[in-house]
Amino acid sequence: MSEFIAGLPKAELHLHIEGTLEPELKFELARRNGIGLPYESVEEMRAAYAFDDLPSFLKVYYEGMEVLRTEPDFYDLAMAYLRRAASQNVRYAEIFFDPQAHTSRGVPFDVVIRGLRRALLDAEKQLGVRAQLIMCFLRDFQAEYAMATLLESLPYKEWIVGVGLDSDEKGNPPAKFAAVYERARQEGYLLTMHCDVDQDNSVEHIRQAIQDIGVDRIDHGVNILESPELVQQVLAKGIGLTCCPISNGYVTDSMKVEGIRKLLEQGVRVTINSDDPAYFTGYVQENLQALDFTREEIVQVLRNAFEITWLPRHLKDAYLAELDSAAQA
Repeated sequence: MSEFIAGLPKAELHLHIEGTLEPELKFELARRNGIGLPYESVEEMRAAYAFDDLPSFLKVYYEGMEVLRTEPDFYDLAMAYLRRAASQNVRYAEIFFDPQAHTSRGVPFDVVIRGLRRALLDAEKQLGVRAQLIMCFLRDFQAEYAMATLLESLPYKEWIVGVGLDSDEKGNPPAKFAAVYERARQEGYLLTMHCDVDQDNSVEHIRQAIQDIGVDRIDHGVNILESPELVQQVLAKGIGLTCCPISNGYVTDSMKVEGIRKLLEQGVRVTINSDDPAYFTGYVQENLQALDFTREEIVQVLRNAFEITWLPRHLKDAYLAELDSAAQA
């Protein structure tokens, strides 16, 4: 099964580029930028990655970003992920980035996006991996800061396919960002947002995302199983869910594999992704292997991923034909 999965072309739609910052690169960037780290070795740093809920993960996650300062830093970060993605036969990725996590500590928006954009262009030429950027807002900051970030992004609009919403969900419902999302829609951005697994008011947050905000996709979202009515709505609208089993296992009580399977059986366009693989010890290949799905189920979740990409129809069809050919080989 591992070889079968490895041979299939893949799309990854839920990947935080800051969450791909492996300890080795973190040490390298710290040396480059003259930053001290509270760890003596890569092994010691990895040992500190002990999470049991979303807030405990986010604390380590944001601390790790301190080494990202310059345009070459963001370029190296993105290229490292894209090389790993290419090695796992990822043909296309939609990559989250968190500009507020950098502008809030004095790194200009321009520095962040130019480094990432240059890596995406080089990866397509050198690795054959196509990718687009999704700009996320940090939900534990003010909605006004999100709006300011949205406005700051507009000169780079051609480089950004959509917007997302991530970080600590407690007390930060989708409705808080309704005006920001409405402006983003007016500007032509596609819309997604995190509805993290087993958070306070998970189902209500999913309802707001679907009914009040009108998202095109939902990130995580497995708690939708608690509302058959909402399941029917995502089916009717063709909304996809970007699920991340290994990260589920770190921040909740399980990987939620059975929930993902139930959604797949009901026809929901669930997909499998790696989320923050440097912290959760698994890229997309490992996440697919963790499911213990049949070959047919694996192919279906990969078909779902290409179907719900934010790509033109002709490119979706080309990738789907490639997937079908590989699955039948």
